[in-house]
Amino acid sequence: MAIETGLAGKVVIVTGAAAGIGRATAVCFAREGAHVAAWDVADAEAEALVAELRAAGGEATFRKVNVTDPPEVNRAVEETAAAWGRIDVLVNNAGILRDGLLVKWKDGALAGQLGDEQFEAVIDVNLKGPFACARAVVPHMIRGGGGVILNATSVVGLYGNFGQTNYVASKAGVIGMTRVWARELGRHGIRVNAVAPGFIGTEMIRQMPAKVLDAMVARTPLGRLGSPEEIGRAYVWLASDAASYVTGAVISVDGGVVTGT
Repeated sequence: MAIETGLAGKVVIVTGAAAGIGRATAVCFAREGAHVAAWDVADAEAEALVAELRAAGGEATFRKVNVTDPPEVNRAVEETAAAWGRIDVLVNNAGILRDGLLVKWKDGALAGQLGDEQFEAVIDVNLKGPFACARAVVPHMIRGGGGVILNATSVVGLYGNFGQTNYVASKAGVIGMTRVWARELGRHGIRVNAVAPGFIGTEMIRQMPAKVLDAMVARTPLGRLGSPEEIGRAYVWLASDAASYVTGAVISVDGGVVTGT
């Protein structure tokens, strides 16, 4: 028997929706009959994305939104609520990488450091972005009688990772915010959860050298990269009626990745 998600007609915002996990997630919600507001700073594929979402079965709009700009986020939220009358689900997917070692030491001397710009850029998008989006959306959810906020973290936010001080800090922070918001917003009928992907075969990942991809697969007990759709389906489940008693959770969708293996 198919699981009834209860998402038909629901209004879903997906940030970072132009490609990769975000695009797959938007399509997964559209297949459930949701109205999808796709946001991204990259708009080259906007028309194609909207067409894909509508072909999948949902109503769809695209808006160019920089999640690090709170006034812009506020305007986009108000536009979405005005267009469809409510906001039911927020998927905080937008994120960036700016990897680098905290300190590079070579031949007995300092050879480099993780820069302030590298650190702050990642914190702004990956941590402040979800904060700004949630802050803008929550009043609409409260007025509508409830909702679901889904945050993108990562397995490295749970376990750490070499060369990713900034990224790990942002994703660990997202886990903390998820748990705080679950406590604060439950009384308003708002559930808040996070998804921690492992090694996912996005366009960017698949362009890496073969030896890097092989190493990722070797660390994954299921013996393969995950697909963006597998993350999208996890978001759909968490947003659905099937997960109606799940809040404050961090769901690892990682093929069994274990730190240090």
